[in-house]
Amino acid sequence: MQPIILNEPFRAVFYAPFYVAERRGLYARQGIEVRRDTAGDPSKAADNLLAGRADIAWSGPMRVMLLHARDAACPLKSFAAVVMKDPFYLMGAAPRPGFTTRDLENLRLGAVAEVPTPWWCLQHDIREAGLDPEALAVTLGPSMAENAAALRDGRLDVAQMFEPFASQVEAAGGAVWQAAADRGPTAYTALYATEARIAERGDEFAAMIRAIGEALAWIASAEPAEIAATIAPLFPDLPFPLLSRALTRYKAKQLWATDPRFPRIAFDRLRDSMASAGQLPRLPSFEECVDEAIVDRALAA
Repeated sequence: MQPIILNEPFRAVFYAPFYVAERRGLYARQGIEVRRDTAGDPSKAADNLLAGRADIAWSGPMRVMLLHARDAACPLKSFAAVVMKDPFYLMGAAPRPGFTTRDLENLRLGAVAEVPTPWWCLQHDIREAGLDPEALAVTLGPSMAENAAALRDGRLDVAQMFEPFASQVEAAGGAVWQAAADRGPTAYTALYATEARIAERGDEFAAMIRAIGEALAWIASAEPAEIAATIAPLFPDLPFPLLSRALTRYKAKQLWATDPRFPRIAFDRLRDSMASAGQLPRLPSFEECVDEAIVDRALAA
C-alpha cells in the first residue's frame, strides 16, 4: 500500500486533532501510512491536490467554496469536519467588560492578514451589528505578532488573532474582548481531496476519517495538558505552559467537532460570510462542495 501524502497548510495550535491522530498512532491503528507534508499556505495545498503532488489535505472549506464558485466543474470536495468554530479572538491591551462588536466603530482594529477567512467572517459579524467594515479604522496586517506588539505600544486598540498569540497577549496583561467561536458553528477546517483521488483511495481515506474521529473523541475526554503533551513535539518553540493554556481556551470554546460528519449550519455560516465579503461570484451548494457519503461509509464500517 502506498503512503497517503497529506498536506497541512501551515502549523497551528487549532489543528490539534490532526496532530493527535498522528502522534497517538491512530492512522497506523487503522492500517494506513500517512505522511504529512507542510505546504506552507492553503493555496499551495490546493494546487498540490489538483496537480497530483498530494493525495489529501486539510484546510478551510473556504478554499473549496472559492474554487467551486469560480468553476462549477472544480473536482475538489471537503469531508470530515474537524474545526467547526472560528478559532480567532479580538484582543485588547487591557480588559474591557461588556465589549460588543458595535464598539469597533470607534476603535483602531488590526485585522488578520496571514489568512483571509477570519477577516471575512469578522466583516460579516460587523455588518450584522449594523456597521460598515469599510467605515472602520482597520489595518489589515501586517502580522498577528506585529499587531500584538502594536497593542502593547498603544498603536492599536484591538487586534484579531489566534492562539498562541492570544495567550501571549493575555500573559502580558492583555485580555480577550471577544471570541469568534461564540457566534456558533462556522466551518473552519476539514479534509479535502479531488473526486478522482477519493474514488481511487476511498477505503484509505475512510480509514483516515475513522482515525480523525478517534482523535476528536479522545480530545473531548482528555485534559488540555495531556493534549499539549501529545502534540508538543510539533511545537518545539512554544513553551509548554503556553501551549496548554491555548488548548484549554480552545477546548472550553468547543472548537472541535465531536463527529466527523459535516454540519450544514457551519457550512452555511462560512458561505454567508464569504458572500458578504464579496468573495463568491456565485453561491456553491453544500452538495457541490462536501462529500458526506465517504464519511457515512467510514463511520458505518
